[in-house]
Amino acid sequence: MASVLDLIGETPLVEVTKFDCGPCRLFLKLESANPSGSIKDRPARCMIEAAEAEGRLKPGGTIVEATAGNTGLGLALVAARKGYRIVLVVPDKIAREKILHCKAMGAEVVLTRSDVGRGHPDYYQDLAQSITARTPGAVFINQFDNPANPRAHETTTGPEILRQMQGDVDAVVVGVGSGGTLTGIGRFLAKHSPKSRMILADPVGSVLAPFVETGTIPSPGNWAVEGIGEDFIPANADLKLVHKAYAISDPDSFAAARELLRLEGILAGSSSGTLLAAALRYCREQSAARRVVSLVCDSGAKYLSKVFNPVFAAREGWDHERRGQVRDVVFSRFPEGEEVVVHPNDPLRTAFTRMRAADVSQLPVVDGDRIVGLVDESDMLGAVLEGSARAFELPVKDVMVTRLETISADAPIRDLVPLFRRDLVAIVMERDRFLGIATRLDLVNYFRIAQTR
Repeated sequence: MASVLDLIGETPLVEVTKFDCGPCRLFLKLESANPSGSIKDRPARCMIEAAEAEGRLKPGGTIVEATAGNTGLGLALVAARKGYRIVLVVPDKIAREKILHCKAMGAEVVLTRSDVGRGHPDYYQDLAQSITARTPGAVFINQFDNPANPRAHETTTGPEILRQMQGDVDAVVVGVGSGGTLTGIGRFLAKHSPKSRMILADPVGSVLAPFVETGTIPSPGNWAVEGIGEDFIPANADLKLVHKAYAISDPDSFAAARELLRLEGILAGSSSGTLLAAALRYCREQSAARRVVSLVCDSGAKYLSKVFNPVFAAREGWDHERRGQVRDVVFSRFPEGEEVVVHPNDPLRTAFTRMRAADVSQLPVVDGDRIVGLVDESDMLGAVLEGSARAFELPVKDVMVTRLETISADAPIRDLVPLFRRDLVAIVMERDRFLGIATRLDLVNYFRIAQTR
């Protein structure tokens, strides 16, 4: 191999054997085996080389792209090898791991809002175009309307699938972010395997599956899955190639990705969970044996803080039934039974470490099954400012607050408001058992969840 770029493509294909696939056989193409860890390495290389061949991208030039992360990573990989500056505009819902990966590869990352639509100056594509316009020698790659994107899949991914399946493919399940994968594979199979059907897996909230099924574009919603789903129809997405579409919820997508790791040992990201959930639905609906292929779009290592984090699921309200009770606020903070705590004799250093790791500003202090106090960041700051050389070695019991305001887990949500107006943290009890704590921010998150459903 002349360089790492020569490792792009020719990814392995494995059969799923531990899931109920109905009468079908289901195969997954491991695009996570590409150098930057995703399928987007393929179009990234193709789009940059096309811009070079067309004379738009010259030595020392700047590449600008709007991306959910993986295209950016692929572009950063290629740009680093070829000596280009790269600026990536990413929505603020993107997993932190992908942002750190992009920066580590030398990309300049511009974080922008994920709650605005096309035409808004902070929408990631609009912002990328404006950065390009004011940057001399910059090229906006524009994966959504770049013909080199689907061409990469028509000339590499599609032929690899057909060859690895010995020419026998009944269906391919894909998602759509920019549309390149669907269009490229679909065009290739239409020419070389006309029996093969393209199946769309789409997050609930995206407009693509509803458009395929009804021909109309609904108002877009919100979804946590990254890299697929859109609030518009990308120019590169030839939805006429789609035979059937499935809308998959975020909880189902995340659960499928976790099951894929548990049952098959394959660490895959959130979009791969969407594809797998849709592929399994398609397979189980069939009355005859079919050979079905889907993709592991990227590695789950980029989503450890989301897909494989039970706290993230709890904060999205996916793992418990909501009853309008105080317990709901507790369980939108941490999964039941997983509240982070410290013990009275633990040093403040331990409390600080746990606060930082859990991204909280206060911790319950428990002794056995009893809650005996609460320690927060102001208690720590007070101990440090008093000038003790060994402040972080002090036991938590020396600085914790012992006057606690308790509330029943069965109480209605509104009963939290008087406590919060007094700047108190609510200690939530289920009879004599400590259940967890509830803060003002937890209540805000509870209402955020309610408004997105």
